[in-house]
Amino acid sequence: MYSLARPFLFALDAERAHGLGLNALDLAYRTGTTPLMGRRIDPLPTTAFGVSFPNPVGLAAGLDKNGEHIDALLALGFGFVEIGTITPRPQAGNPKPRLFRLPDHQAIINRMGFNNLGVDALVRNVERAKRRTGLLGINIGKNKDTPNEQAFDDYQHCLEKVYPLADYITVNISSPNTAGLRELQEETALRQLISQLRESQESLAAQHGRRVPMLVKVAPDLSDRDIDAAARVLGELKVDGVIATNTTIDRSAVAGDPRANEAGGLSGAPLLGQSTLVLRRLRARLPESMPLIGVGGIQSGADAVAKMAAGAALVQCYSGLIFRGPELVHECVEAIRRRREAPSRGAVAPL
Repeated sequence: MYSLARPFLFALDAERAHGLGLNALDLAYRTGTTPLMGRRIDPLPTTAFGVSFPNPVGLAAGLDKNGEHIDALLALGFGFVEIGTITPRPQAGNPKPRLFRLPDHQAIINRMGFNNLGVDALVRNVERAKRRTGLLGINIGKNKDTPNEQAFDDYQHCLEKVYPLADYITVNISSPNTAGLRELQEETALRQLISQLRESQESLAAQHGRRVPMLVKVAPDLSDRDIDAAARVLGELKVDGVIATNTTIDRSAVAGDPRANEAGGLSGAPLLGQSTLVLRRLRARLPESMPLIGVGGIQSGADAVAKMAAGAALVQCYSGLIFRGPELVHECVEAIRRRREAPSRGAVAPL
C-alpha cells in the first residue's frame, strides 16, 4: 500500500504530505487495514534500562510531536514509539517551508523548531491512547524563548507532567533548530542541567512508586573531546541511557543537492556513518551497564545491524520510514534476529 501512496505523497509539499500520511495511517488503524502496509512482526523481546520491549526497533521522536497517532504508529510493528519533542507551552515553530526532501540522497532537512501544542495537550492525547502493543517514550524540550539559564524549569515542568505516562523520557538538548539549545551539551551546562533533572527523577520515582528511565539525546556534530566530556558527565550522573544521535548541520554528504543549503538538521542515509561513529565512541566511554539507542540513517536491516554492532541496545528510524515505508520495520527486526541467532554475532558489521 505504501509503495502505491508514496508517489502521491512525494508530489506534495513535504509538511502537507507528513500530515496526510499520518491521517491515512489513523484511518487504516481504525478500519483494521494497517496489516496491508507491512508484514506481521514476530516478537523479539529486548530489555534495556530495566524495561522489556517487544522488539528493539522503535520510531524516533519528531514524527508525532503531540502524541496524536500513538496507536496507529505502534500498529506498524514498532517495539516502541517516541513522541515529542514537547515543550511546556505551545509554540508554532519556525516559518514555513521548513521540511525538505532530498530524494537523491534518501535524506530530509527539517527546521521545524519544536512546533507543538504544549505538554498539556500531549498528556491528554496519551491518556486517550489504548497502547495495546509496544512502549512509549516521551521526548521533552524547552520553549525557544526560555533562556538557557532557565532551561531546567522547562525540562522539569515537562518531566513532571509526562512522568506517570511514559515508559521512558528523553531529554532533548541536541536539536539544531532551537537557537542556543546545543549549548546545553557543553560540559558545565550539561552537568548542571542533568544533575538537577536526576534529582527530580528520583523524587518523582518516590512520589509515584515507579522509576521511569531518563535518557539524554546528543548531537552527531560533537567533537571527540565533547563526546568524551558528555560521556564522562552522563556516566558520573548515572543517567539511564543515551540516544545517539539527533540530526546534523553538516552538509558535506549532500553537497551539490538543490536543497543542500536549506538551514536545519539533516537526517537520513547521509547521517549513518557519523551518527554511528558517535555511537561507537560513546559505547567505548560509557559504563557497560548504560544502554544506548542508535538512531540516524537507518534505511535497511543492515544499517540497523551496524548500529547494534557499534553498541546499541535498541535502534530507531525516522527518515527511513518516509523513504521505505513500514516494510523497513520488519526488515530491521528480522536482520537483528538473524544477528542474534548467528554463531558470529559478536562480529562487527561494516559501516
